[in-house]
Amino acid sequence: MDSCRSRNAGFTLLEVLVALVIVGTALGASLRAVGSLTQNSQQLRTSMMATWSAENRLAQIRLAHEWPAFGDRTFACPQGDLQLICEEHVIATPNPSFRRVEVFVYEVDNPERRIIKLTQVVPNAL
Repeated sequence: MDSCRSRNAGFTLLEVLVALVIVGTALGASLRAVGSLTQNSQQLRTSMMATWSAENRLAQIRLAHEWPAFGDRTFACPQGDLQLICEEHVIATPNPSFRRVEVFVYEVDNPERRIIKLTQVVPNAL
């Protein structure tokens, strides 16, 4: 009778290994999810800062009552530790009293990937 009790008292090696595989799989999935959240957080931060850079330029045009010249120009527009490049395109509209200003923002490290594009119509204040 004592030998039956000692056999039923613990787990078999196979049960322990199956439990370890299940726990390992769950931990792996958790690490992948945390990594994905971290990457998404960084992309959201970059997008938010790029939006601020573009909005800063468009606000500068509005507040200065600037009548921007047609054409394109590129300038640095860093935000905090993030190095950004802004491209400004001034385009004619059907109404000659207005001009369309588009601001594109790119990262210095990845200039072929546009982060954001903002557009504003500027009236001629004169």
